[in-house]
Amino acid sequence: MKTILITGSTDGIGKLTAFSLATYGHRVIIHGRNKAKLENVIFEIRNKTGNQKIQGFTADLSNIENIRSLAEEIYNSEDSIDVLINNAGVYMTNESKNAQGLDMRFMVNYLAPYLLTNHLLNLYQGKIERIINLSSAAQSPVSLKALQGEENLPESEAYAQSKLALTMWSFQLAEKVIETTVIAVNPGSLLNTNMVKKAFGKHWSPADKGSQILVNLANSDKYKSGTSKYFDNDKEAFGAAHADAYNKPRIEDLLKVTERLVKS
Repeated sequence: MKTILITGSTDGIGKLTAFSLATYGHRVIIHGRNKAKLENVIFEIRNKTGNQKIQGFTADLSNIENIRSLAEEIYNSEDSIDVLINNAGVYMTNESKNAQGLDMRFMVNYLAPYLLTNHLLNLYQGKIERIINLSSAAQSPVSLKALQGEENLPESEAYAQSKLALTMWSFQLAEKVIETTVIAVNPGSLLNTNMVKKAFGKHWSPADKGSQILVNLANSDKYKSGTSKYFDNDKEAFGAAHADAYNKPRIEDLLKVTERLVKS
């Protein structure tokens, strides 16, 4: 039995993943932004799966202090985290920037998992077996000016850049925490989720295509050796990410800016 933390798990493939992992008997920790919705999902999973080992935490991942507090709350509540699934993500938002003037896609899709993961690794002294980062087939070269809130981008471009940034960092993290399996994954293009419906008004594949690969990556020994790799679920195999994900000078430049932003 593992303890598995899934961010953004009150909706979409995060919620489906939480349900599936609960049926295996794992201790599942879900996260959401809305407390009432979070409590409803906890009740639903416990009731439908019979697994009472479901806990939840609320936090706004567009707020840096909320992210730090979330990591501390989890550490004070949980003896260990075996698997971290950084699933939370945004595409279209009511507010394009957070209180610090950072684009919401960069903040929630990249900076939040970066900060949460590193904080948890420090608190648990690196003892997290697997880290699964939700990337995308949409990956575009990162503008450091846009990352810092100094350049405005269309939603689709900011989203694609944030997902490449996440993938670039994933590969660097895998080299840093060699005892942890770190996998970046495209769970599938245009899955049937609320985020996709709102953004595109159509879908290509059912949402459970995405949740099933997350369950497998988190739970199966088959993927234990997949660290520092990119899993493309459109092709149902490990494959190549964008070329910048392997460009060490660009990764170093990205992380220098990233560290400055999360410490501000």
